[in-house]
Amino acid sequence: MKAPNNSIEQTGEISHNLTMIKPAKQTRKGTSSSRSAKVATVRSKKAFRSYSKAMEWLFSQTDYEQQEKLRYNVTTFNLKRMQKLLSFLGNPHKKIKAVHIAGTKGKGSTATMLARMLEANNYTVGLYTSPHVLSLHERIAVNSKMIGEKEMLGLLNRIHAPVERMASNDAATFFEIMTALAFMYFVDKNVDIAVIETGLGGRLDSTNVIKPEVVGITSISIDHQQQLGNTIDSIAREKAGVFKRGVPAVTVPQEPLAMRVLKEQALSTEAPLSVTGSDMDFSYRFETSREHGPHTMVCFTTATSKFEHVRVPLHGTHQAINCGLALAILDKLKASGYDIDNDKATRGLDAVQLIGRMEMICRDPRIMIDAAHNAASIKVLIHAVGQNIPYDSMVVIFGCNTDKDAAGMLRELQYGADKVIFTRSRSPKAMLPQQLADMYTDISHKMCQTASTLTDALQLAKSAVTQGDLICITGSFYLIGDAKSRFQSTSCT
Repeated sequence: MKAPNNSIEQTGEISHNLTMIKPAKQTRKGTSSSRSAKVATVRSKKAFRSYSKAMEWLFSQTDYEQQEKLRYNVTTFNLKRMQKLLSFLGNPHKKIKAVHIAGTKGKGSTATMLARMLEANNYTVGLYTSPHVLSLHERIAVNSKMIGEKEMLGLLNRIHAPVERMASNDAATFFEIMTALAFMYFVDKNVDIAVIETGLGGRLDSTNVIKPEVVGITSISIDHQQQLGNTIDSIAREKAGVFKRGVPAVTVPQEPLAMRVLKEQALSTEAPLSVTGSDMDFSYRFETSREHGPHTMVCFTTATSKFEHVRVPLHGTHQAINCGLALAILDKLKASGYDIDNDKATRGLDAVQLIGRMEMICRDPRIMIDAAHNAASIKVLIHAVGQNIPYDSMVVIFGCNTDKDAAGMLRELQYGADKVIFTRSRSPKAMLPQQLADMYTDISHKMCQTASTLTDALQLAKSAVTQGDLICITGSFYLIGDAKSRFQSTSCT
């Protein structure tokens, strides 16, 4: 099977052991393209002899994910800085083909579904997502396998000197380093294509240095207002900053203001934009079967693709919309010359599993985690739980960060939670439980409880549920990460 042989346009402006980047070996697809370029670098002593020391250095870098107050501008989010770092590394982002996915919610789900379908068609696929739930290594994977400690150590040894070289006047950030590591790893692994998820926004995001094969925009809603703006159109404008001239883009139905911005930006950048359910025939329906229980089926048809009654592997109609977008991106790749077999793609979808998306981590009592972290996500979570999980009463353990639309999430939470317990995660940006409780009481006029830790919150929840009830932990990736870690290797205690 052979990927399209079009050249990659050269666009855009961890240890002290920097070795020469070797010419890429001939891939099984029959080409090494521009990966064979030699990049001369300086040899020096390894900065890190151990993985722990390398990770200690990595986590010491400026991390905007941990900062409570963050300005979103060309100083803090500087693509020229990212391009400079990558130039020291031989511009690995120019040596891979990629798909770029932006949006507010559903990016990780869409990216994962697309990656699995490409893998099932015998492509070597890189996947870069954020944030992670349990391990930083979740963010970088090739063919469903996370990057290993030895590989991470090697990359950190190679990137350390360039980062230190820049530190005197314009230090690279944690996310920029992670993004560069992903590009380097994908080159090392000779991936045929990489699926790249943006971090924050799009226009100024560190990933926005690539010239992708296709751009995908998931559902846009209010989130990160302090950085992206308080209106749906301002947020959409930042997301649309990933459009590239001549690169096909696909999106899902959006709120009118968001859609208008996307179409305007696509027109101004001459990026052909298609919308699922409008320009591309797409539909979905909810059903229940003995084999799969409650689930959603989708149909997707274009001149080059036909998928009929395909089961969505993740719960919720919102995941059906994400699945439609993944199919649309796959279709654009197929139209550009990628060899895609629909049956293989469907089998790839069946293999999709995602940590922290309506994931049941305990059966007695029933405890579910979901990474809903904005108002729109809480709304679809409440709806999806009602559709897919029978329960008598639902107790929600909730915590979120200070840079989130807490009021919006709590407004949606009141419609599905029979009891709410507010707690805080390990994030330095976590809101105080009492602050959330006061806000919730003002919004819903309902009683609630607080707990200083997840352990205390679980004790309160378990004392309030019976066999037919459900405990749902949500609101923050950090909080569900705490919960997942707690139950991963222990019984439900």
